[in-house]
Amino acid sequence: MAKEPKDIDLIVGDDVFKLKVRNLPWALKNQIVSRCTTYTVNGEIKFDGDTYIKEVLKYRIVEAPWGVTNEVFLIQLNDDLGDALKTLVPNAFAPSNVNRDELKKESSVS
Repeated sequence: MAKEPKDIDLIVGDDVFKLKVRNLPWALKNQIVSRCTTYTVNGEIKFDGDTYIKEVLKYRIVEAPWGVTNEVFLIQLNDDLGDALKTLVPNAFAPSNVNRDELKKESSVS
């Protein structure tokens, strides 16, 4: 289920940025991870973390004081704002917060 965007305060040093952000759906996260992953003929897997972060931020940030969050804006960020924005990006390979044992219990109850 899609949730409505929510207002957050992003604190960067002494500055507070008022943002409206939306959740990143599980399927979209998987699509972005897939687009950022390449496989070589040698069997190596390469992940483009920079592209992953930018794509997630462009999706998640609905409103910001700087206007549209796009590639041009993101490549101009200073370290402090960039590091703060990165906190909005979920780890590409971390398991979801779903408690698998609880799911198993719920499904066996029926």
